[in-house]
Amino acid sequence: MHYRRLGRSGLKVSEISLGAWVTFGNQIDEKTAIDLIHAAYDHGINYFDNADVYANGQAEIVMGKAIKDLPREALVISTKVFWPTMPGPNGRGLSRKHVMESIHASLRRLGTDYVDLYFCHRYDPDTPLEEVARVMDDLVHQGKVLYWGTSEWRGAQITQVYGICRQYGLVPPTMEQPQYNLLHRRRVEEELAPVCHELGIGLTTWSPLAFGILTGKYNEGIPAGSRASLPDMAWIRDMLTPDRIAKVRQLTDLAKELGITPAQLAIAWVLRRKEVSSVITGATRLEQLDENLGAAEAVDKLTDDVLERIDRIVGVPSDND
Repeated sequence: MHYRRLGRSGLKVSEISLGAWVTFGNQIDEKTAIDLIHAAYDHGINYFDNADVYANGQAEIVMGKAIKDLPREALVISTKVFWPTMPGPNGRGLSRKHVMESIHASLRRLGTDYVDLYFCHRYDPDTPLEEVARVMDDLVHQGKVLYWGTSEWRGAQITQVYGICRQYGLVPPTMEQPQYNLLHRRRVEEELAPVCHELGIGLTTWSPLAFGILTGKYNEGIPAGSRASLPDMAWIRDMLTPDRIAKVRQLTDLAKELGITPAQLAIAWVLRRKEVSSVITGATRLEQLDENLGAAEAVDKLTDDVLERIDRIVGVPSDND
């Protein structure tokens, strides 16, 4: 396992990490989730991503049970705040009230005194950025959060809150967590990359496989038991357009030429970018975890010629392909 600095901070995170979204507390049972975390740790993964809203908090509970048998100081645990998790008009967003109540609830579920990374899960137009910056600064000084950052924020929003932090002597954001994959790339490449370079922000990217589409498993239809076959996953089925599937079929053929799997090609393609501190992967089986980990060795196969072929296949970067 290789480790990368989280932006310009001194924290080192595994370049491939394991996330809890969709799977933990929902798609897989508790024992499988715990086994996956332990296996990931044994393979050198130190960064485990979560959020208070995943499976209505159950994902944090499951992760808490898994990490109690691991050395806490060796782990980088993240969670997030923004989406509705409590009743009433203050049960969502980034107000001081919701953030404070949310971090305490997350720490209880995770069974830990602090989280290493705390993300503002979305930008909150109803809360002044100074209020957001000050509550995050407070949490850092209280020792409940070691580093804070953003998720799915625009580059200008990150720059603005960073400037507020510098103006008032507050701890600035260290990381941003955007979606980034072969089918969703414009914001990272054209908007966030310059911000990362200027401010020292590290990216912990999610959905490198575009919700499983880039694995090629939907090339010939929707397999029974796949995520897209689940009743509440109609939004994935809507993404399975003929144009996308045609591109993935070509990427599948290219991966075969390189002697790697389509999933490894997709993850390696994200890993090649220096702005990326860690690629958050998901898994429902140990075999998937092993396959994802193999992507690190596939990066060297992405020569300039191969990258040009990939660009010809996927076309002009767009977040709406």
